[in-house]
Amino acid sequence: MRVVLDTNVVLSALVFGGGLPGRLRRAWQKRALWPLADTATVQELIRVLAYPKFRLSQADQSELLADYLPHTQTVAMPPQLPPVPECRDPYDLMFMRLAVAGRAQVLVSGDKDLLALAEPFKAQADCQILSVSAFFQMYPKF
Repeated sequence: MRVVLDTNVVLSALVFGGGLPGRLRRAWQKRALWPLADTATVQELIRVLAYPKFRLSQADQSELLADYLPHTQTVAMPPQLPPVPECRDPYDLMFMRLAVAGRAQVLVSGDKDLLALAEPFKAQADCQILSVSAFFQMYPKF
């Protein structure tokens, strides 16, 4: 299954590792699902891992990235970015565009602005936007 994981979901899986985000981490480690990534989403993850509130050393950040990036499938974004629904937060556009360009089946997010766009995005891109808990309710095999 091709999925896009919002930065907050990847961060929860990598830094905190328990609960449902931890299940996602184990699923990508087993190659049961393929998280999609592009330059923008990887740069965002690197930026967020460096936040002082997480108190992660450079070595810790590198180790966490090494547990995620090799399991992702890189998507080259086309010069003409795919159309997606308008959203309040411009940072959310990169995840929807990645889902469209990478032909993801699901975009998993904890972001309320993205979750609010689930219906128009499904209608436009044939891709679901689900919370982590909704993802596991819909796809319990993971």
